[in-house]
Amino acid sequence: MKKKIISPLDLSTQDIDELLTLSDRIIENPQAFAHKCDGKILATLFFEPSTRTRLSFESAMLSLGGQVLGFSSANSSSAAKGESVADTVRTVECYADIIAMRHPKEGAATVAAAKIDCPLINAGDGGHHHPTQTLTDLLTIHRLKGHLDNLTIGLCGDLKFGRTVHSLIRAMMRYQGVKFVLISPKELQIPDYIRSDLEDGGFDFVEAERLEEVMPTLDILYMTRVQRERFFNEDDYIRLRDSYILDKSKMELAKSDMIVMHPLPRVNEISVEVDDDPRAAYFKQAKFGRFVRMALILKLLEVA
Repeated sequence: MKKKIISPLDLSTQDIDELLTLSDRIIENPQAFAHKCDGKILATLFFEPSTRTRLSFESAMLSLGGQVLGFSSANSSSAAKGESVADTVRTVECYADIIAMRHPKEGAATVAAAKIDCPLINAGDGGHHHPTQTLTDLLTIHRLKGHLDNLTIGLCGDLKFGRTVHSLIRAMMRYQGVKFVLISPKELQIPDYIRSDLEDGGFDFVEAERLEEVMPTLDILYMTRVQRERFFNEDDYIRLRDSYILDKSKMELAKSDMIVMHPLPRVNEISVEVDDDPRAAYFKQAKFGRFVRMALILKLLEVA
């Protein structure tokens, strides 16, 4: 396995299978892994706000017996003084065994990875990649559906700026019989480079603007929020933020075994009335994120 995980494509399907298998073992017997990272330190460098990703990384390392240091915003780091990402990671490498980094600029994780020798995990770089969210998504699908192939997955909302969507599409393209249903307003459709990958690879995909029309066909519905922080124009954000709201009436159109996923945080794109539906999997998904990050840390530190 590569030591720098920037994109889901840095993980082979064999790597992913091994990580999912190890995650299953951790879920079944967490105590067996409680001291695997004794004496190891994880640095969480979050130049952008985060709740689930940062805390799940920290929880993962603490659950393995390791320790954590880092910062939760650029303003609380030397970046506020003008220090470059390259200098920050080279300094932090002196204090930690492994780094998880989130940054609002696309490509920042690639720059950082080129400057250090210790393992680095991209915890999200702008609108590009979020590989550990993808691993979380794959573990959720595998545990709840039993397999990763022959599924129809609907991705709904902000498909233009949503790095979780981009990463998940790239990962699911490796599995047989997967059909993508891309649901968004025209302004938030997937980037051309991802559409080209789907077309060039001969993948089965359709684009739609109305969620109701495609709900009955879906095995998985992956909802996303319209991200205010990615918009330069407040008026555009306000106009598009309520494009899709999943509620009970829409859920009545879905298969009885469809699962609803969301990388969180949500704003109002999933009504709270859906939370009690047994098909709502987004809080389970958040829980699985801790276990798959534990597995990745173990693999990268070679202590599994």
